[in-house]
Amino acid sequence: MTDLEIRHPKFIENLTGHVSDSGIDGFLGIRHVEMGAGYLVVEFDVKDEHMTPMGNMHGGCLAALCDHSLGMVLYPVMPPGSWAATTEFKVNYLKPVSGGTCQAIASIEAMTQRSAVVVIRVENEKDGEKRIVALAQGTCTVKLAEERAG
Repeated sequence: MTDLEIRHPKFIENLTGHVSDSGIDGFLGIRHVEMGAGYLVVEFDVKDEHMTPMGNMHGGCLAALCDHSLGMVLYPVMPPGSWAATTEFKVNYLKPVSGGTCQAIASIEAMTQRSAVVVIRVENEKDGEKRIVALAQGTCTVKLAEERAG
């Protein structure tokens, strides 16, 4: 969506380069690489604790990456103090992940004052090869700052 404007530049300034240290995003070690009006790029390195006994990363790690991206992409274009909550999302797992780095690229496809639809593409880079491993789409409800105060 190209007609979005940045309404919260401090959010971008504070989050770009940030590595989460708590919650599920802290467990994954999500790094906030790039952010702008309607897009977000985050990534994390696949570690042993993310793996299943079968030798692939648990799909819940990819789902958590998608859910994190789904909400975070909205904050720069919402008024400061507003809040986004995931109402639903779907993930298509395309290929297994066994190591390397996973990167999510989120983009806002449609947004009103009360909701947004976001698409997320997840790529895995391992041993110099990059491939798409998941596609997700979801909806968030937006709670405006003035609604939260009352």
